[in-house]
Amino acid sequence: MVRVTVGDHESIDRAIMRFKRKCDRARVLRDFKKSTYYIKPSQRRRIRREKAIRRATRIQMQDGE
Repeated sequence: MVRVTVGDHESIDRAIMRFKRKCDRARVLRDFKKSTYYIKPSQRRRIRREKAIRRATRIQMQDGE
C-alpha cells in the first residue's frame, strides 16, 4: 500500500505529485489493470510475440537511419 505523509509546510499539490510518483514506482495501476480481466496463456504469448516483433522492427528502422 502506498502512503504519503504531508509535511507541515508542504503544499497539497507537492504531496499529490509524490503520491503519483510512488504509485508509478510501485506499479499499482499496472497490477490493477492486469487483474481486471483474464487473458488466456495462449493469447498472452501471442501478444508478447507481437510486441517483440514491433520492438525489433522499430530498432532496425532506427539503426538504418
